[in-house]
Amino acid sequence: MMASEGIGALLRGIREAAGLTREEQAALLQAAQGGKWFDPENLKRWETEKRLPTPMWHALLAECYGRPAEEIVRAIVVSRRRRRLHRLIGEEAREEGSAVDRRKFLGVAAAATGMAGLPDIAEARHGINAGLSTSDGGDLAYLDGAFERHRGGYRGRPPSEALGQMKADLDLLRELLGRPHPAAVRKDLARTAAGITGLVAIIQHDRGDQRDAVGWFATAEQAARESGDRHMLAWVLSRHAMVPLNYGAPHAAAAMAVRARAEAGRSPSAAGALAAAVTARSLASVGDREGALRAVADARAAAARLDSVQGADTWFGYAPQKHHVHLSQAFTLMGRTREAYVEQESALALTKSPSVMTRALIAVDRAVCVRADGDPATAADLAVSAWLQLPAAYRDGLVRSRVESLCRSLPGRPGSTLRDALTSR
Repeated sequence: MMASEGIGALLRGIREAAGLTREEQAALLQAAQGGKWFDPENLKRWETEKRLPTPMWHALLAECYGRPAEEIVRAIVVSRRRRRLHRLIGEEAREEGSAVDRRKFLGVAAAATGMAGLPDIAEARHGINAGLSTSDGGDLAYLDGAFERHRGGYRGRPPSEALGQMKADLDLLRELLGRPHPAAVRKDLARTAAGITGLVAIIQHDRGDQRDAVGWFATAEQAARESGDRHMLAWVLSRHAMVPLNYGAPHAAAAMAVRARAEAGRSPSAAGALAAAVTARSLASVGDREGALRAVADARAAAARLDSVQGADTWFGYAPQKHHVHLSQAFTLMGRTREAYVEQESALALTKSPSVMTRALIAVDRAVCVRADGDPATAADLAVSAWLQLPAAYRDGLVRSRVESLCRSLPGRPGSTLRDALTSR
């Protein structure tokens, strides 16, 4: 495979010669970087040259594709030159009456492909610089990388800290969305926007800012619809459903989960599995145990069909640990404590440190089960212990909401004990 064909042809040709799907190749890239999440959509964009690999990926691509790093770089340069030439041709065709005459255009295009004559080289360089100054390729590639970094979850950071680290990326996203783009680029940008704004919504949900979470999810849904990516839309809807689910509107959550499952379709997906789990929890909340048990079965069947990409432990995946956490909550709400305890143990066995919020939520579920089994004093002790171990940065939002709900159900001294803990510093 010659690098002169560009990076897309190079990567695709090597993958197809090895008989690998994009998902399988993405799994190899993920394994090569120590299990760190790698999105198959990134590989698709590289193969179709909607995006070009940035320097941070060159060594990994060389390793996984068995090519020298120099060949990877040469192929990217070929692709970049070709994209610039096509852009220049497209601009020339669109801009009637432009001050740039045909001779200057040909000089710039020749420079982009390495064929400019020396007398015109300074003029060509200025033309290229002007074109590059309005090109968003670098910013778009950066946002793709930022999306991939942020989707990995909290990784031990408090929600407010994670949100603060996204501020600069949100500013860049807002700036890029205000610029004109070709239709294909706009679709990719809309997909990235849906992902990043959806992640902000998740954090705001966890912080307890329901109104802002709903607003960010609405933005994410609009962006997902503009992108035309139904899997992204299904993910946004399934995550959005958790806001009404966790904050007292289970009927609304169930309705949104139905929409998410419809968008996800029949193919295995993290969004479809999550939507089934949200349905189970929603129906359990309103007392529909038969419906909840059917949804539990659907969630288990969907989770069993996920590959390593869809089952990754990220905000975009539906990892086994998350699956058990959701089922723990569903069985807890149904009062089926024996099954809930099993799910809690399974979740804890898969929960990696630090996972502060996850451990706290499992502990609260266990306390609720103990309360349902008729031991309010022990339930209060479990909840107090979990609460006091929780760092101050996590004592708002979802965890507080769950503990306060338990507190309202505890009679007499156990309830007072937990209330005192909630009000302590």
